[in-house]
Amino acid sequence: MKKLIALIIILGAYLNINAKSNINYPCLQLHLIYPGNTDSVKLIVEGNHAFYQKTVILDSNITVPAIYIRAIQFMASKNITQTYGYQEEGRLIFSTFQDLNINKVYVGDDNEILQTYSVQFAITLDIKNKRYRYTIHNMLFFIPTEYGNKRVNMFELYQKATNTDSRRIAKEAKKMIESFERYIALLTDELKEEIEHKSPVNKAGF
Repeated sequence: MKKLIALIIILGAYLNINAKSNINYPCLQLHLIYPGNTDSVKLIVEGNHAFYQKTVILDSNITVPAIYIRAIQFMASKNITQTYGYQEEGRLIFSTFQDLNINKVYVGDDNEILQTYSVQFAITLDIKNKRYRYTIHNMLFFIPTEYGNKRVNMFELYQKATNTDSRRIAKEAKKMIESFERYIALLTDELKEEIEHKSPVNKAGF
């Protein structure tokens, strides 16, 4: 009995210490700053090309014209420029240039600062009734250095992230890719909500 009581006391103390150690864990702060399910985006590498692609199934009987128009409206609200559109073909292409991590964000166990950078990329939507496929491609990152902006495309960044010769280079590249993925996960989640008219802007209740 004494051994059981001692075991319960030790276990309780361990759980209490473990709970305290998880308070204000930086990674949790990061998810709060960048909402969005990053599991929804996966980098695809084929040859020298790196891109994101996913087919989104909609839970309604929405048709191509409705998806087409709502996608254009959503992208315009995000200041993302339409560069091509043909409704009969069911295809839209957009391009944008975004400054990301403008505010300091701390990540990792050592409260490292996530670097500010800019990224240019294109989004292609291939649309059918009740579904669409997005492809995020032609990604070009502009990374500030003391000599000016360094240009790196996504395939080059992927190569750096999988670099086995330098842990530092790989770590920095992975942080940038993860940051971009949080951004596009949120963007694509919001696009789906807007197309299905589930956005808070379109809610009928008040």
